Amino acid sequence: MQYVGTVIRPPSEANSIILQVTVGCSHNKCTFCGAYKDLRFAVKDYDTILQDIHFAADYCQRQNRLFLADGDAMILPYTLLARIMEDIHRHLPWVNRVSMYANARSIRAKSDTELRHLKSSGVDRIYLGVESGDDATLKAIKKEETSQSIKEACERIIEHGFFLSTTIILGITGKKRSQIHAEKSAALLNEISPHQIGALTYMPLANTSLGKEVANGSFQLLSAREILAELKTLIRNLSCKKTQFMANHASNYLPITGRLPKDKMEFIDLISQAEQGLVGLKSDLLRAL
Repeated sequence: MQYVGTVIRPPSEANSIILQVTVGCSHNKCTFCGAYKDLRFAVKDYDTILQDIHFAADYCQRQNRLFLADGDAMILPYTLLARIMEDIHRHLPWVNRVSMYANARSIRAKSDTELRHLKSSGVDRIYLGVESGDDATLKAIKKEETSQSIKEACERIIEHGFFLSTTIILGITGKKRSQIHAEKSAALLNEISPHQIGALTYMPLANTSLGKEVANGSFQLLSAREILAELKTLIRNLSCKKTQFMANHASNYLPITGRLPKDKMEFIDLISQAEQGLVGLKSDLLRAL
């Protein structure tokens, strides 16, 4: 496979075929994300994409899931995405799930008919970074979306039958709006009711503007205890039905995974035990993005 740069994929796609169709992120302005700062967004040449599909046909016959990388494959024109899906089905007929990252802008760029056709062509799972339900936080991190625009995009994803996996970033406000961020994020997620919520914890990167603020002291990171308090508030305010909740990312202090609402009180009890020192937390040395 002919990869350019560092290919990022969700943890749940670890065993998937990773087919890189774009390089970088079409937005690439978020203050916290350093994944693609050294890359200009580009669409890969179709001959290269097809060569990689042929490679997968020869060497990836035991993998029945495929992830379209990089940061926002959904931004591709519909005709190109449809062509890619046709070639995946033609050359990789055993693949039964195709997933990709998307942002609200790329969902807005697709018509209802196009989304419906992408679903019927085999696109099954869409990962979308909500990050926060607090408009002030979304503005501060330069998401260039509002809670309303994110909600509308997520509703369209669910309406057209895709599995929607969302992410929330704990600690992304620093000490300024931690509880507000947790409460408003829960409120937004309740309105969306995604199939999956993944919570990860903000860790500064030196090549980002937010990382530079951490280094110069203008942004104060939350302590492990404050992260737990934010996580508890988020979970306490969630009322989603039949939603998988995961806070088991490598960046988190306390691994949690289960389903809402079934495991809600168990989550809260576990966090309370951690706050009392009865459950150990992951060392900073072992945390990673």
